[in-house]
Amino acid sequence: MNVRNIDKCPLCGESRFEKQMTCTDHYATGEAFDICRCKNCGFLFTRPFPVESEIGRYYESPEYISHSDTNKGIVNRIYHWVRRFMLTRKLSLIRHHSGLNRGSLLDIGTGTGYFPHYMKEKGWQVAAIEKSPQARAFAKEHFQLDVKAPEALDKFPDKAFDAVTLWHVMEHLEHLDKTWETLGRILKDRGVLVVAVPNPTSFDAEKYKEMWAAYDVPRHLWHFSPSVMQQFGAKHGFILSERHPMPFDAFYVSMLSEKYKKSRFPFVRGMISGAEGWLSTLVKKERSSSMVYVFRKKQHE
Repeated sequence: MNVRNIDKCPLCGESRFEKQMTCTDHYATGEAFDICRCKNCGFLFTRPFPVESEIGRYYESPEYISHSDTNKGIVNRIYHWVRRFMLTRKLSLIRHHSGLNRGSLLDIGTGTGYFPHYMKEKGWQVAAIEKSPQARAFAKEHFQLDVKAPEALDKFPDKAFDAVTLWHVMEHLEHLDKTWETLGRILKDRGVLVVAVPNPTSFDAEKYKEMWAAYDVPRHLWHFSPSVMQQFGAKHGFILSERHPMPFDAFYVSMLSEKYKKSRFPFVRGMISGAEGWLSTLVKKERSSSMVYVFRKKQHE
């Protein structure tokens, strides 16, 4: 297996790392991967990880429900119920921060296409990018969406979109700097960039440690704390406008974490842990299992 072994921190450029923990790929292979921390800026990342050309086999699991439409099992049914609820929340957030009821939107890592389909129904002009051929085919068959492969991202014209969204996608992308540069190029000057990622400083991450399901090695290459995410935006000419908790994620992630621990009654234990995590966000939203970050481009005088 060809791997990429990070020798310089993608955020600050330093080369002083320490191993934080070793996590197991519970989805596909049972292999172990280390998570390291930059001693200078605190950025966490999987090290080493499979290169882009070889990581596909780690997604080959029917349980990887971001690219699946199965309702088998109570966890998957809850996931899909929450997804339907979150579609309305995402629409509201984008309307609020863009100031537009309708506009042009690009969704990167769109999975099976539910979100761009919903936005299209609400009058938005949508484009979508997805790596999985199976997911693109699903979006075409069920929603008549012409979802593009990742290579199309570089072909969009400058300042093409009022909004660009990455819902739990940034943590999967190998080439971080190039991605941020492209986002800055294709977003309109007054457009909004919305990035949702798991939060390794959350209540449930600290509770479950190496068993925290949202580390999801090696599919998740990067593990963004709120401060790290803000620094990445600033590095590439973005200003963090707002950040919002995603409280439902704590329930789903906690249930999976309990399953990985082989706990008795993982659903019940996960629901209790998710409730504890949700309550913690009422005191400090940065404790949320996942966070949504809303960025704007820095305007030059």
